[in-house]
Amino acid sequence: MSVNTLNGKVVIIGGGAKNLGGLISRDLAQHGAKAIVVHYNSNSTKAAADETVAAVKAAGAEAIAVQGDLSVVANNVKLFDAAIKAFGGVDIAINTTGMVIKKPIVEVSEEDYDKIFAVNSKAAFFFIQEAGKKLNDRGKICTIVSSLLAAYTDSYAIYPGSKAPVEHYTRAASKEFGDRGISVTAVGPGPMETPFFYGQETTESAQYNQTAAALSKYTKTGLTDIEDIVPLIRFLVTDGWWITGQTIFANGGYTTR
Repeated sequence: MSVNTLNGKVVIIGGGAKNLGGLISRDLAQHGAKAIVVHYNSNSTKAAADETVAAVKAAGAEAIAVQGDLSVVANNVKLFDAAIKAFGGVDIAINTTGMVIKKPIVEVSEEDYDKIFAVNSKAAFFFIQEAGKKLNDRGKICTIVSSLLAAYTDSYAIYPGSKAPVEHYTRAASKEFGDRGISVTAVGPGPMETPFFYGQETTESAQYNQTAAALSKYTKTGLTDIEDIVPLIRFLVTDGWWITGQTIFANGGYTTR
C-alpha cells in the first residue's frame, strides 16, 4: 500500500543535522520522501543543518531547517507548525536528540539530573505529544533510545535512566494513537561510532565497548555503525508499520533482553 512508502511523505527529524540524524535525513530523501524538516538545537549546529538541507535538496527532496531546544515545549509546537506551514502536513516524526552524562551515582548533581532528563525524557515526551496532535493519519513516530537500557554497568545511571521513560511513552502513544493508524516505535542502538560516544569514554572503556558486541569484529570499529541503524529506521517508518509499541535493540549483541 502506498500509505506505507516514503513517496510524497513529509518527515520531521529531531536532531536531523548531523551524526545519525543527518544520515537519516539524507537517506529518506534518497528513498523518495517529499520533504525533510531538519531540526537542530543551537547555533553551533547551524552549519551542519544547512549542509544537510543542501544534501537533501540535491537528492531531489524539499527541505527546511528549524532551530529550537526541544526541552522547551513551545519549540516542539514551532517545529511541527513550521513543517505544516511549509509542506502542508507531516507524515513521519523521528527524534534522534539526546545527551549523555556518564558519572557514578554519588557524583551526579541536581543540575546533571535536571539537564539530562529535560533532553532525554521531557523533550521526547513533548515531541511525541506534538506528533500525536499533528501527524496525518497513518503516520509514523520513532524515537532513538539506547541499548544501555538493558546493560548492567557502572557510571550509567542517569543516561539510560532518562531514556527509560521513552519506552513507556512509546507503548502509551501507540495505544492512544492507534485508532488513527499511527505506529509508534523506539530504537536502542548500541554505542555508536560518533563523537557522541567518545566524549564520555576513556581509552580503556572505549576499547572495551569496541569488543563487547557479539558481532563486533564485523564492523569497522567494533561499535554500532550508524549506517546499520538507518535501514532499520527506514523500515519502521514504511513497510514495518505493523510494529508498534515496541522498543527494538539494534546493537550486534551488545545487550539483549
